[in-house]
Amino acid sequence: MEISLYDTLTGARKPLRPRDGRTVGMYVCGPTVYSRVHIGNARPFVVFAQLARFLRRTGLDVRLVCNITDVNDKIYAAAAGGDSAALAAEMAGHYIADTDRLGLGRPDAEPLASESIPAIVDEIEALIERGHAYEAGGDVYFRVRSDPSYGGLSGRDVDQMDQGEDVDGSARKTDALDFALWKAQKPGEDVAWDSPWGRGRPGWHIECSAMAESLLGVGFEIHGGGVDLAFPHHENEAAQTRCARGAELAQIWMHNGMLELGTAKMGKSVGNVAALHDVLDEYGRDAVLIYLSSGHYRQPIAFGRPELAQATSSVARIRGVARRLVLGPSPADMSPLRERFFAALADDFNTPAALAAVYDWVREANRRAEATAAGSDDLREMLDVLGLANLVDDASRQAPDAVVGLAADRQAARLARDFAAADRLRTAIEELGWSVRDAGDGFELVARDA
Repeated sequence: MEISLYDTLTGARKPLRPRDGRTVGMYVCGPTVYSRVHIGNARPFVVFAQLARFLRRTGLDVRLVCNITDVNDKIYAAAAGGDSAALAAEMAGHYIADTDRLGLGRPDAEPLASESIPAIVDEIEALIERGHAYEAGGDVYFRVRSDPSYGGLSGRDVDQMDQGEDVDGSARKTDALDFALWKAQKPGEDVAWDSPWGRGRPGWHIECSAMAESLLGVGFEIHGGGVDLAFPHHENEAAQTRCARGAELAQIWMHNGMLELGTAKMGKSVGNVAALHDVLDEYGRDAVLIYLSSGHYRQPIAFGRPELAQATSSVARIRGVARRLVLGPSPADMSPLRERFFAALADDFNTPAALAAVYDWVREANRRAEATAAGSDDLREMLDVLGLANLVDDASRQAPDAVVGLAADRQAARLARDFAAADRLRTAIEELGWSVRDAGDGFELVARDA
C-alpha cells in the first residue's frame, strides 16, 4: 500500500519513503508546560498517535517522539518569580496524566528540553563555527540571512517576517530578523545552565532541533505539529539543522489545523480554552477521539457542544451494533468497506473518509441484524487504528447487578430532582469502575476504561 502525506514545504502530497525501507521516525512538537493542556493541545497528540498506529498496522516500524518544552519564557512568566522548574514539572505531570486518559499509549520517547542541554549547546557551537550564528553579550543569535532557503517552509517573504521575540535583545542583534539560540540569564530567572557563552538557557527553536536530531537523526521521515508552529518555530528548526548539519531535518512536514470557537482559534494566549481533563470528564474519551477524528487533520474544526454531542451519538451507534455482533470474520461482501477505510488513511490520513467507511459498515450490519449476525473482526480492526477497539471489546461486558441498581436509583433521584443524591450515586458507580451516561429515557453503563 502506497502511503502519501501532504508536505507543507512542497505544498503537495509526497509518498512516504522510509530511509531503510521499513523504519519511520516521527517527531511531534509537544506542549509548553506552563498550565493544564486544553482540548486543542490534544489534537496533535491524537492525530500523530493515530497515524503511528496506522503505519504500524501496515507493517512499518515507527519511532514516535513527542517532546515536552519545560524551558521557555512562558513558564517563567507563569511562575511569576516563583519556582519555574517546579511549575513545569507539575504541569508536565498533568499533561501526561490527561493525555493518558485518551487511551492511545505514550510516545516512544518524550524528551525534556531541560535534559537536552548538552545536545543543544553542541548544535549552537556548530552553527557558530559555520558562520550561521554569533554571540552578543551572553546571548547567541542565528543569522537568518545566512540561510538562502529560509522562508521556504512557511512561504513567507524574509523581509516581512517578525520572529515574535521580545525587544530585550534587539539592540544586540546584527539584524532584526535574527532569533535567539541562547539567552543569557536575567535577574529573577531561577533556571540556567553553564555554557561557552556564560550562564543562560536555550531558545525555544533550538531545543526541538537538538532533541529531534538526538533521537531520530537527520533526514527522518515525518515532522509534525500544529499549523500555528509553521512559523516561526518549524521554519527556524529547519534552518538550524540545515545550516548546522548540511542536511534537511525531515522529509515531510505535517501540520494539523486548529480547533475553533466561533471564528477564533482555541489558544491559551487568547483565553478561550476548554481544559482537556474537563472535556474528558463530561464526554468520555471515546467521544473525544471520534470528535477529533471527524475533521481532516489539515483543516480547522469547530469546537462546541453540538460537535461533541454528535460524536457521543456516533459512539452510541457503534457500541450499539457491536453488542449484536459475534466474534469472528466479517461477511466477505463487507470487506470493501474495510479496504475503503485503509485506503482513506493511506491518502493523506483522511480520518473523516475512514470514519465514513466505519459508519457504512455499522449501517450495513444493522440492516442485516435480523437476518444474520455479522462478525466483528473488520470493525474491530478499523476502530483499533483510531484507538477505539474497546467499543467492540467492551460490548459483551455487562455491569454487575449492584452497579445497575445504583444507576436505577440515580435515575430515580434525577427524576425526583434530587441532584445531590444523583451526584453521590454517580460517584459510587464510578468507584466501582463504571460510568453512567444518560441515554434517552434511561441510562447506559460503560466500563471506565472504555
